[in-house]
Amino acid sequence: MSSRETHVVEMGDILANEADLLGMIKEYLKFGEFDDTVHQFEKECKDKGKLIPKSRGNRLRDSKTLIIQKDLLSSFDDGDFKVFFELWEEYIPAEVRDSDPQTQKLEFYLHIHFTIFPLKIHLGGPQTDRDGRITHFKQYLETRGATLSQTTEFLPYYALPFVPSPAVHPSFRDLFQDTWVPEVRRKLEAFLSATLKVTNAPRLLLLYLQLAEAERRASYYMRRFGKMQADHHRLIDVTAELVDSLEDTVRGKMVSPEYLQSVCLRLFSNHLRQSSVQSVDFTRPGTGYYSMSPYDDGYVSFASFFCRPEVPLLPSLDYDKLKRDLLGGSDRLKALLLQALRWRLTRSLHGEQRDTVLQAYISNDLLDLHSAQQKTMLRLTRLKNEIVRQYMARLINALASLSEGRAYLSQVPSVLLVLLESLKTEEKDSLSRENVLGALQKLSLRRSQQSAMIGAGLIGWLVEELQDSDCLSDYTLEYAVALLMNLCLRTRGKRECARNAKSILKVLTDLLGHENQQIRPYVNGALYSILAVPAVREEAREMSMEEILGCYSREENPELNRQIEFIIKQLNSGEVPEEGRESDNEEEEEDDDDEEDMMETDLDKEEVLLPQPRELSGETLLTTNYLGIMTNLATRSKKKSSAPPGVHEPLQRPVTPSSHRNALAM
Repeated sequence: MSSRETHVVEMGDILANEADLLGMIKEYLKFGEFDDTVHQFEKECKDKGKLIPKSRGNRLRDSKTLIIQKDLLSSFDDGDFKVFFELWEEYIPAEVRDSDPQTQKLEFYLHIHFTIFPLKIHLGGPQTDRDGRITHFKQYLETRGATLSQTTEFLPYYALPFVPSPAVHPSFRDLFQDTWVPEVRRKLEAFLSATLKVTNAPRLLLLYLQLAEAERRASYYMRRFGKMQADHHRLIDVTAELVDSLEDTVRGKMVSPEYLQSVCLRLFSNHLRQSSVQSVDFTRPGTGYYSMSPYDDGYVSFASFFCRPEVPLLPSLDYDKLKRDLLGGSDRLKALLLQALRWRLTRSLHGEQRDTVLQAYISNDLLDLHSAQQKTMLRLTRLKNEIVRQYMARLINALASLSEGRAYLSQVPSVLLVLLESLKTEEKDSLSRENVLGALQKLSLRRSQQSAMIGAGLIGWLVEELQDSDCLSDYTLEYAVALLMNLCLRTRGKRECARNAKSILKVLTDLLGHENQQIRPYVNGALYSILAVPAVREEAREMSMEEILGCYSREENPELNRQIEFIIKQLNSGEVPEEGRESDNEEEEEDDDDEEDMMETDLDKEEVLLPQPRELSGETLLTTNYLGIMTNLATRSKKKSSAPPGVHEPLQRPVTPSSHRNALAM
C-alpha cells in the first residue's frame, strides 16, 4: 500500500471516529433535554460539513425500565422462575451475565431461591412443581452454574438437588432463615436499578461510568499491590531472623516456644486469628492439632497448620454399581461414566482431594484388575465403539499420571499387554492411541514395566514410527521420543538398539532438526545413552555423527549446546562397559516415586462426548445415581522428589514430558 493510500485510510478512520463522537455528544444533549443546544449543535455541524450519525435506537424508556424492574421483582416474590428468567435473559445484557462475577453469584442464589420456594411458601405443594424446579436447577448447575463449581462458597449447594429434606439439613439451614430471602431480594433490587439504568444511559455517560469504574479498580489493585509488597518485606525480615536462629541452633542455642509463637504471629497476623495460633502447642516441636476432614488423624506438621487450605472432599461412590454399569450398560452410559470418573480425577484439587479420589479408585479396584472373573474393565479397550475405547484410554492415562496410579496399573501384567495391543491396532492419528502412548510413557518410569516393554519389541516399533515424525501430532511425537529415551537408559535397551544401530541413529539425528524443540532433551538423552555401547559408537563414527552434531551446536541455546558437548565426548570415548554390570537385575528398585505427579491438560482436550438435554454427566451423574456410603481412607504420605539433573547434561534417568517441563520451570 502506498503512503498516499495509507494517508487516505487514516483520514477515513479519523472521520469515522469523529462522526461517532459527534453522535454521542448529540445523544447526551438530548438525554439531558438541552433542546436549544441540540438545535444549535446540529446547525453548526451542518455548516461545517460534519456528519452526525443517527442515534442508536432500541433503548428502553424510563417508564419501560420501571415496568421491567417491577415484573422481575414480582416474579421473584411469587416464585415464578419461568417468567423471571425469561425477563432476566432478555433484558440483562449477555456480557454482564457471562463475565461479571458478582452477577454470576447473584444468579446462583436466585436459582437457589426458586428451587426451595415451594418448601418455604407452599409446604406440601404439588410434587410436579418441586420436581420441575429441581430439574431446572440441575440443568443450571451443569451449564452456566458449572463455572462456580470450584468455589468454596457455592460447592455445598451442588448437592442441594439430591438432598430429600434440605430444610433440616445442616448445610442448608441458613437458606430457610427469615433473613435470607429479604437479603437476596435487596441485592436483586440494587442490581436491577444499577444495571438497567446503565443500559438506558447515553453512550457518553456509559463511557464515563466505565472510566470511573476502571479508576476505582486500579486504585483497589494498587492498594492490594502495596499490601503484597509490605507482606513481601515482612517475609524477608522474618526469613533472615529464622536463618540466624538456625545458625544459633547449630551452635547449640535452643529456640524458645515463645520466640516461635512471636514469629508465627508476625507471619500470619492477617490470615489467622490469634486465638488459633495460641492454641498450638509449641512445646512439642513439629506438631499441632488441626483436623481438616475425617481422613486426618488429627496431628500434622507445624507448617501444615498454617499452609493447608480447607479443601472439601468429594462424596463417596458405590463402586460395585459403577462397575456393573461399566460392564453391562449401554455404550453411551459407559462413555459418560468413564468421562465422569476421569474428570473426578483431573478436575480435583492437587493434594488431599485428588489423593483421596485416587485411593478410593485403587482400594475399590476400579478397573477390576484383581477380579477373579474374566470380564474386567480392560475389555472396554477392545469394544467396537471408538468413543468408549478412547475414554477408557483417557482414564488409564490419567491414572498413569500419578505415581500411586502407576503402581496400581503395574500390579497386573495384562494391563501392559492390553495397552501394547491397542497401540498397534488403533488409528495412527486417533486420540485413543495418543492416550495409550501417554500411559505407556508414564508407566516406563517403573523398571519392571521398562523390561516388559523392551522384551515386547517396543523400541523397534518406536523407531519405525518416528521415521515419519512430520505426520505425528505434537503429543504423540513428544511422548514417543520420551518413551524411547526411557527404554534406552536400560542396559538391555542399549543392547537392543545396538542390533539396529544405523536405523536408530538416523532417526535420532533427524529428530535433532525437528521444529518441535520440546523433544530435544529426550533425543539428546537417548543418543548419550546408546553411545555408551562400542558398536553404536563405531556406527556413529562411520556416519560422521560428530560433524552432524556440530551443526546443531551452533544454535543459540547454551543448555542444548552443552548437552551436545557431552554427547560428542561420549562418542569419542573408548570406554568399554563391564560385562558383569547389568542394571536390569535391580527390578525391585523403583525410581518412579521421585517423579512429581503432574496432570497435563491434554487429558481433557477435544471432548467428543457432549451431554444431551436433560442428560446427566460428570460429577452430577456420579452423585445422582452412584452415591455411596462415606468411607475413611487414609492417604499415603509421598516421598520428597529428588533434585532434577543439571539442565546442561543429557537426561540419564526416566522422566515424563510433563514432569520434565515442571522441573525445568522450578
